[in-house]
Amino acid sequence: MTPDSAPASRGTPVPPERPGLVATYRRLWPYLWPHGRPDLQKRVFLAFGLLLVAKLATMVTPFTFKWATDALVAVIGAKDGTPVPTGLFAAPMLLIGLYGLTRILMVGLTQVRDGLFAKVAMHAVRRLALETFQHMHRLSLRFHLERKTGGLTRVLERGRGGIEELSRLMVLTLVPTIVEFVLVLGVLAYEFDWLYSVVVLVMVAAYLGFTYKATEWRIEIRRRMNNSDTDANTKAVDSLLNYETVKYFGAEHRETARYDGSMAKYEKASTQTYVSLAVLNAGQAVIFTIGMTVVMWLAARDIMAGRTTIGGFVLVNTMLVQLSMPLNFMGMIYREIKQALIDIDDMFTILHRNPEIADRPDAPALAIGTAEVRFEDVRFAYNPDRPILRGISFAVPPGRTVAIVGPSGAGKSTLSRLLFRFYEPQGGRILVGGQDIAAVRQDSLRAAIGMVPQDTVLFNDTIGYNIRYGRWDASEAEVREAARLAQIDRFIASLPEGYDTPVGERGLKLSGGEKQRVAIARTILKAPPILVLDEATSALDSFTEAQIQDALDRVARGRTTLVIAHRLSTVVNADEILVLDHGVIVERGGHAELLAAGGVYAGLWNRQREADAARAALKRAEAEAERERVEPLGVRGEVVLVE
Repeated sequence: MTPDSAPASRGTPVPPERPGLVATYRRLWPYLWPHGRPDLQKRVFLAFGLLLVAKLATMVTPFTFKWATDALVAVIGAKDGTPVPTGLFAAPMLLIGLYGLTRILMVGLTQVRDGLFAKVAMHAVRRLALETFQHMHRLSLRFHLERKTGGLTRVLERGRGGIEELSRLMVLTLVPTIVEFVLVLGVLAYEFDWLYSVVVLVMVAAYLGFTYKATEWRIEIRRRMNNSDTDANTKAVDSLLNYETVKYFGAEHRETARYDGSMAKYEKASTQTYVSLAVLNAGQAVIFTIGMTVVMWLAARDIMAGRTTIGGFVLVNTMLVQLSMPLNFMGMIYREIKQALIDIDDMFTILHRNPEIADRPDAPALAIGTAEVRFEDVRFAYNPDRPILRGISFAVPPGRTVAIVGPSGAGKSTLSRLLFRFYEPQGGRILVGGQDIAAVRQDSLRAAIGMVPQDTVLFNDTIGYNIRYGRWDASEAEVREAARLAQIDRFIASLPEGYDTPVGERGLKLSGGEKQRVAIARTILKAPPILVLDEATSALDSFTEAQIQDALDRVARGRTTLVIAHRLSTVVNADEILVLDHGVIVERGGHAELLAAGGVYAGLWNRQREADAARAALKRAEAEAERERVEPLGVRGEVVLVE
């Protein structure tokens, strides 16, 4: 097994070899058999018992048809003067009733069996889907950045369908088919002649051989269809999630063309799938018809030779017709199993990937004492050809605030990702409370750190749900207090549904500032000893920024705080400011000290002040132009009124 996505410095990972049928079943068995669930195990045994009874009823059904036929022939012969035993005239009706009863029993027991096993099958689906979902969350950030969310959800969706099909096919179709096939061969050999069984065996062998070859041919077509389906779904999800961007650039036709290109491939592959299925069904029908014709010819020969009765001819025909259904299931079973294996192959590939960032087996929980954060000669690169951090060393003392500033691409946000252990540094180490974070459990590390990110994405739920996400066991009063500190309580109170107001997909029903304040509120509710603010006020206007900055200052008081900032006005009160450029710290000190030095920080400060002044002047000019446009209209209105 390979990591979910090995760092570039380790080379390109070799794609894992696809497992065979036996290997896949071996991996599936823990999910198909309900370990630790005696109630479900009883259902399995009961379902198998009903299976055997149903198959015995299936075998009796053709015999009742044979007996009814022979009885009717005897009745007809009695009318011609042939002596008939007493009571035989009533026997055909009784046997026809018995025939109907056995068919009802056969169908009824089968449906009861299916109903009993449904809970077992769906339990297997739930277990595998849940384990895969949990594993997706354990995989590293690198893996998720390299995969598209739409593709992952399709893998999970088809994998659920695949495990459901396999669990039901194996128990409800494959085993009953084998049992029925063996019984049919035994009846043919016992009631007629071994030659009948030989013909049926040859026919079944040819049928299954053709099915295997044709299905293997169809597998690649199915794979292409799945790939094109995933590609089309991914493009659709990506486009709809970026609805506003599509509108900004008037790219509806371009997005439609991209989606149609994928759907054209899906159309072609789907058409080939249906054509190949028609070829498969036609071939199976021809093989079965030839075998059935030969067996009926043998039965007709034996009737003419006096070795069997007309009822025997009916028995052979009925049994072969019944055999056609399990034979058809045999072909369907193989096709569906192969298709299900394709569908769950990607799920198992994900499930058996090792997380790039994994806890050590004996890793202890982080013990928060002084809550100091320290970077010691940290080196990191997403790609070995482009180093991001080149030996970064600094400390954030307990209860103090350190700000990281610098131009875009300097590596500021990478520091927060390393602190959360989304990635491991290639050199150096990071300490929290004197403990190397690589040696402690990730969940305990992340529980101690609160994050307000630059790009806030909310869950498609209510405002209250998104705030409570910071600490799920918080009381209503604590949720409302967090909202008050984040300066969003008045906005929530103005909404008709209050805290139960849905925020929409990714929070699109809220403005950028409102989403950011929800993110601040849930971090306040989490109340962590360490706080990371990654461009926390980037989505806010100047007035709102000042309000939120006051709230953040109150929240950061007494906490170890790392601020990653683009707007330098938000970090002037930091205890220390680090200026990052090209992966190294080029300046450090307080705001006044760095301005006096006239270096990189001073240059950034002056450019931002000039940009802010230009924006303010532009707004004043726009306001003045608006007043000039409106005032003459007001004067003319007054003149008209005077007249």
